[in-house]
Amino acid sequence: MEAKEGPMSEQIEITVHTALDQIGQADWDACAAPELADGGRPHDPFTTYRFLHALEVSGSVGGDSGWMPRYLAARQGGVLIGVAPLYAKGHSQGEYVFDHAWAQAWDRAGGRYYPKLQVAVPFTPASGRRLLVKSEHAQVAQSALVQGMVQLAAENHLSSLHLTFCTEAEADAGAQMGLMRRLGQQFHWHNHDYADFDAFLADLAARKRKAIKRERRSAAAFDAEGQIVTLTGDQIRPEHWDAFWMFYQDTGARKWGAPYLTRAFFDVVQERMREDVALVLALRGGVPVAGALNFIGRDVLYGRYWGCVEDHPFLHFELCYYRAIDFAIAHRLSRVEAGAQGEHKLARGYLPTATHSLHWIADPDFAQAVQNFCDAERVAVGEEVDILTSYGPFKHTGDEDVQA
Repeated sequence: MEAKEGPMSEQIEITVHTALDQIGQADWDACAAPELADGGRPHDPFTTYRFLHALEVSGSVGGDSGWMPRYLAARQGGVLIGVAPLYAKGHSQGEYVFDHAWAQAWDRAGGRYYPKLQVAVPFTPASGRRLLVKSEHAQVAQSALVQGMVQLAAENHLSSLHLTFCTEAEADAGAQMGLMRRLGQQFHWHNHDYADFDAFLADLAARKRKAIKRERRSAAAFDAEGQIVTLTGDQIRPEHWDAFWMFYQDTGARKWGAPYLTRAFFDVVQERMREDVALVLALRGGVPVAGALNFIGRDVLYGRYWGCVEDHPFLHFELCYYRAIDFAIAHRLSRVEAGAQGEHKLARGYLPTATHSLHWIADPDFAQAVQNFCDAERVAVGEEVDILTSYGPFKHTGDEDVQA
């Protein structure tokens, strides 16, 4: 692609790659997760080479998935200074920032919305950096990557470009570059240095505290006759993944029509990322009947998938939300991100949190219509976050602390 101007007029070359190994693990992670060099966990497990490569080699992206890799790399003076997980998309599935209405409107106007370009971690509604740049080159590398994406979309006559679940800082920078901002919300649990789950409960209003205790007692009834375990690393065995694949297929069939991930993906994760996984399983007679899959970042636990073959009262809440809180407290993680949507999470201590995305639309008139929508939506989402926060389960000043 055309070179961009950098500091002192040193040109930045943008290249497009259809496979991660064309960039290489060491180079990718030097931009995406430089903290791996000290031997610790990545801040964001999803933008690491090993996670994105697992999607690729397992066939979860590429082929007929509708996610065609077009990874970008920015080099200055031959030195890699930034990368981005870019995909050409033939649909809007697996994104969790919904633009189906935009696609339908553009189609009705006689346009063609797909294919489009998407900077994202496929199937993963977790916020993190999307412009994976080295800190010493941050501003120029971000600008070059965005210019490269827009140029790629324009040269190929694509309708649009979308950077979803980016950081707020990236949203600020993108807006300065002329991209449209969009606001969404999720529900996150925050660890205020709790010693244990009871310390968290002590921060809640009495009625909410009592409700959570009741839910956990109900789940404990299953634990008394079966077993609930949280497994990591080598504790996870092939039969556990076999069971979780069944759970995932059931959930995927009900929510999306077909699962996004392949069975091979979980094998690759076990091979390359097992220390970054916390798998919560409910077992009866040693056989898993329900499970929740989490990924572990350096400071965050990310809840990703849930499924079951038996229904038990409040078992979903126990495995997905309360065991995640237990894990975060035990491992001194600052928060739990419980995935997309779900106002039911509010009563369980997960508070609304703004998420950010950036968008570029090729057609000026359509772009103005989308901009108007995003402006109105941003106000509405901000108001909703404030209202929901006020209805959260935590004590308010002046509340009487009734033991429950």
